[in-house]
Amino acid sequence: MRKIFAKDITSVVAALCIKSNYEMRSDLQKALKNAFNSEKNKLSKEILSKLLENEQIAYNEKIPMCQDTGMVIVFLELGQDVHICNGNLYDAINDGVRKGYKNGYLRKSVVSDPILRKNTNDNTPAVIYTEIVPGNKLKITVMPKGFGSENKSSVKMLIPSDGVEGIEKFVLETVRNAGPDSCPPYVVGVGIGGTMEKAGFLSKKALLRKLGGFNKLSHIAKLEKKLLKEINKLKIGVQGFGGKITALAVNVEVYPTHIAGLPVAVTLSCHAFRHEEIII
Repeated sequence: MRKIFAKDITSVVAALCIKSNYEMRSDLQKALKNAFNSEKNKLSKEILSKLLENEQIAYNEKIPMCQDTGMVIVFLELGQDVHICNGNLYDAINDGVRKGYKNGYLRKSVVSDPILRKNTNDNTPAVIYTEIVPGNKLKITVMPKGFGSENKSSVKMLIPSDGVEGIEKFVLETVRNAGPDSCPPYVVGVGIGGTMEKAGFLSKKALLRKLGGFNKLSHIAKLEKKLLKEINKLKIGVQGFGGKITALAVNVEVYPTHIAGLPVAVTLSCHAFRHEEIII
């Protein structure tokens, strides 16, 4: 049994919150550069250059890439041979969020009650997903999720007869309805299967995959490629100014489901596509 101390988890989460908001992931940077090189629309091309410039300013000056520093989503892969010492795991994570958002001068955007709307003033609580896995390590992934794109995300309970065509139609409808409102170019996470809430989780987890790759399942990889092509045919473009790049990637994750169901969830992420991870 390996011991991991709660205070160490707090320190790690705080650092991940700051880094994810200050530094653009290398795969996203590469995707934006590729989009800039291939885009023909002059205005969209200019905005892509500004997004890349913004990334450099954020990195050099240690300031957030976007003023919406998100509600923190934390994905945990907890080894079954790990024991958390001197504190509660979830308390340690929320202490890390609290510390990171204070020390990083990040905007606090979480309200304690969805009706009463009083700000918690420290960006807690985080949304935490925990998976128990073999081994004696703890993998922590922090995803600050802005709500300009979250508000345009969607879930739908399709039926089996809707098939792949129904899935494609729903994904395209979601992106079309978002239009320019969620700051494209988008990264689109799609979850298919399970139950309503499982599909939503899968669509979030799909965003953790590196951009530029495809699902290991050949039929799902084929779907990802087709969806990306069809989304870019919408010509919403960068920030809604048209052109060939509306989405940088479409990542799809699947899970077994009931014989009577076909749940599908779509999570949109704007160009400020952020997450960082570490293994303890």
